[in-house]
Amino acid sequence: MYKLLSHNDLDGVGCGILAKLAFGKEVNIRYNSVGGLDKEVSWFLDQKDMDTFLFITDLSVNEENEKRLAEYFRSGGNLQLIDHHKTALHFNEYEWGHVVVENGEGKLNSATSLLYEYLVKHNLLTPKPVIEEFVELIRQYDTWEWEENDNYEAHRLNSLFYLISIDEFVEIMLERLQDNEHFQFSDFEKKILELEDNKIERYIRRKRRELIQHKIDSYYAGVVFAEMYHSELGNELGKDYPHLDYIAIINMGGRRIGFRTIHDDVDVSVVAQKYGGGGHSKASGCTMSSEAFKQFVEETFHLDPLREDARRNKFNLKGNPLGSLYRSNEGKNYLLFRKDEYWLLEENHKELTLSFPSFDDGEKFIKRNYQTWLIRDEEFVEYLMEGYKLSKK
Repeated sequence: MYKLLSHNDLDGVGCGILAKLAFGKEVNIRYNSVGGLDKEVSWFLDQKDMDTFLFITDLSVNEENEKRLAEYFRSGGNLQLIDHHKTALHFNEYEWGHVVVENGEGKLNSATSLLYEYLVKHNLLTPKPVIEEFVELIRQYDTWEWEENDNYEAHRLNSLFYLISIDEFVEIMLERLQDNEHFQFSDFEKKILELEDNKIERYIRRKRRELIQHKIDSYYAGVVFAEMYHSELGNELGKDYPHLDYIAIINMGGRRIGFRTIHDDVDVSVVAQKYGGGGHSKASGCTMSSEAFKQFVEETFHLDPLREDARRNKFNLKGNPLGSLYRSNEGKNYLLFRKDEYWLLEENHKELTLSFPSFDDGEKFIKRNYQTWLIRDEEFVEYLMEGYKLSKK
């Protein structure tokens, strides 16, 4: 008999589907939140069941359960932990731990891809193109590689996962992986996924107007309250506001915070660890501790949202060597313009003693320090005319 304890997201449930394919009715599967796993593990260990092979995938246990699992294994228990988060690498010290962040080709792993390799290697599952394609879709989505590859099938698989119940998703996928040579969506699924894409776009558009900037420790965070579409929302907001180090997505109902970043030099798993969480360098999360609540909710609730940059300009464009005009909440205008090799800044027609090696550096500075936004063309023209008049006096 087998027991699988896994995460309740797409990657974690992907592990459950593979376990069903490998073990059929011989496996008992429980999907858990990050905070719920340790209760399941404690309950299992309390039963002193030495006949069941325990798999833990896509999640790692706390220090107390780590010690208990080590003792369980020493006493003859059957155990295998499989994970791909770098915050879990220390489990490789145990014979029963298998944590690999990247594969031999330098690509990021998912728990589903690692479990698939394990099952095939131990002759517990026969390789098949449709299964490999399913596993790869999950891997690309979970690691955000799908965006680099424009693989929207991976994104759509995750959307389908959240549109229906876990039990229904598992049932549909098992049938598809058993009966087909290649993975594809049904015509009905394609239609509802198209509707879902439109819904996600509208949701992101609304939440974009609610984003709050807040400096926490040494980072500039964008804080938004949202109940769904965390991955899509975090990624789009990160691209819209690249001056922010990361996006913190607050789920008040679930009492969780998700962290997303688009920057290679920011590791949000370190941010999450501060509050007892973990994850990937670009996507991580934690439960809402009292400290996290104070910093991300209490300290931000009274702050005004960021204003969006004008999107339909023809003249006041970012990176224009003649100048890009921004405005702050205090009503001050900031013109970022190029002179020789540097980008200079003026405030209300008065040049400041600041210079930047690139436009991006200059925009990052004014957005962080003055919370500015790119204003519309007509206001830009008015500012230039006003500057021309002042120069004639």
